Amino acid sequence: MSEKEEKSLNFIEQIIEEDIKNGKNNSRVHTRFPPEPNGYLHIGHAKSICLNFGLAQKYNGTCNLRFDDTNPVKEDVEYVESIKEDIKWLGFDWKDNIFFASDYFETLYQYAILLINKGLAYVCQLSAEEIAAQKGTPTQAGQFSPYRDRSVEENLQLFERMRNGEFAEGTYSLRAKIDMASSNMHMRDPLLYRIKHAHHHRTGDKWCIYPMYDFAHGQSDYIEGITHSLCTLEFEVHRPLYDWCLDNIIETQYRPRQIEFARLNLNYTVMSKRKLLQLVKENLVSGWNDPRMPTISGLRRRGYTAASIRNFADTIGIAKRNNVIDVALLEFSIREDLNKKALRVMGVLNPLKVVITNYPEGETEWLEAVNNPEDETAGTRQIPFSREIYIEHEDFMEDAPKKFFRLSKGGEVRLRYAYFITCTDIIKDESGNVIQLECIYDPLSKGGKSPDGRKVKGTLHWVSAPHALNSDVRLYDRLFSDESPDAEGKNFLDSLNSDSLQVLKNCKLEPSLADAKVEDSYQFERLGYFCLDYDATHENPVFNRTVALRDTWAKEQKKQD
Repeated sequence: MSEKEEKSLNFIEQIIEEDIKNGKNNSRVHTRFPPEPNGYLHIGHAKSICLNFGLAQKYNGTCNLRFDDTNPVKEDVEYVESIKEDIKWLGFDWKDNIFFASDYFETLYQYAILLINKGLAYVCQLSAEEIAAQKGTPTQAGQFSPYRDRSVEENLQLFERMRNGEFAEGTYSLRAKIDMASSNMHMRDPLLYRIKHAHHHRTGDKWCIYPMYDFAHGQSDYIEGITHSLCTLEFEVHRPLYDWCLDNIIETQYRPRQIEFARLNLNYTVMSKRKLLQLVKENLVSGWNDPRMPTISGLRRRGYTAASIRNFADTIGIAKRNNVIDVALLEFSIREDLNKKALRVMGVLNPLKVVITNYPEGETEWLEAVNNPEDETAGTRQIPFSREIYIEHEDFMEDAPKKFFRLSKGGEVRLRYAYFITCTDIIKDESGNVIQLECIYDPLSKGGKSPDGRKVKGTLHWVSAPHALNSDVRLYDRLFSDESPDAEGKNFLDSLNSDSLQVLKNCKLEPSLADAKVEDSYQFERLGYFCLDYDATHENPVFNRTVALRDTWAKEQKKQD
């Protein structure tokens, strides 16, 4: 089966290929990714990044990174830098094609003057509340502004005075003169410019009037030579205004085209930057890069790889209608990726000491362990074995049921890569809690192989006690317990999962992890995928659980129901 047969073109690719065939815009493909620098990027933006940069790569075109920095009140250089870092981490490069809407403030201002001179824009003195009240309803026409019929000369003079900072915020605005009876509310004399006396992170205090998104977007596309301006579906109703502005400003055969696609919606997730910012400001998470956040930096810190996110974006594809994607698909993507590349190691999160009484005291034996059975090139490593080891507390049960195939008194299990052991005695504290086991080992079962054909069903992971690396481990779960935390009528904060973070102290890890580097991914055998956290130090390593080996969430939910 050919690649084309394996995956058909999505509707945007069909449009692009038709444009190339017809020679539209000289058969160029030029896209852009236009984030607002008012927060960190999230997984929904990752889908758009993969789409815009991916199409440019596929059709030998260009993709611009353009910051829509038209609202200085909410913007910050920190966000600009984080966005650049996230895009590069995902594996995309804008090369020299980085721009800011603020680069075009003077040009956009001249475009506005052009509309005024054509009698298509006017300075209005209505407040935002008065403008909203006069907009009408989808079935009832709006009312004309009393300032709609000002002369061109008066509008030009007032607009210049707006630019010069002579008016307070909210007292004057520039509006397009279109149609107050339009069925599209966005065409009812929309705002083009508003006054904001705020310091801009790039232009300083040079400007005190700023273009609205609907005016800056299309014109910035035109200035940059964009051919296919890809937006999410909520901008579909804005497209007539996008086209109206271009119709009345440009005088060239070339023009950009806005195309809408469905945004990414994930269950158990909030994707609004405003709500994510609220979580950060109210200290409900540790920051934008908290591993429970759906931000790219949060996913990265949790251990998600760039390849897994790109594969996820490719799997969900591009649709024309909004739908909700199961977050389990994102988790599947990281499991699939890490299963192929993550080194296997052993770590004990809830340690129970085991003393092997018939093993020589003070002796250390180095055993061979496979680094990754899915990757033959990964090779093997040496792990230490000694008289005292740790196993998971959950792998021992004093009164074990018949089908408990782990360790119990008198029971025999296999230690991964090591030996068969049999529990002979249990040591408890004054409260009756099991604090240590005594076992014997079969010296003939080295490598975990049966010396006489006897079958042992249970295989446990373990760590040599004298060689163990002490570490904190953070177990992350979904930040929200509600499938639709921000549905209409809900307060998303009411759905916060109180068990979304569990910190385990003094976990015992095999000594090879002392050489781990930040973002290195490992599979802790039988436990899940983990990575070294940014907070880690040589003295106090901290590992984050990226995802469990299997989807245990659904099972837990069924138990609760």
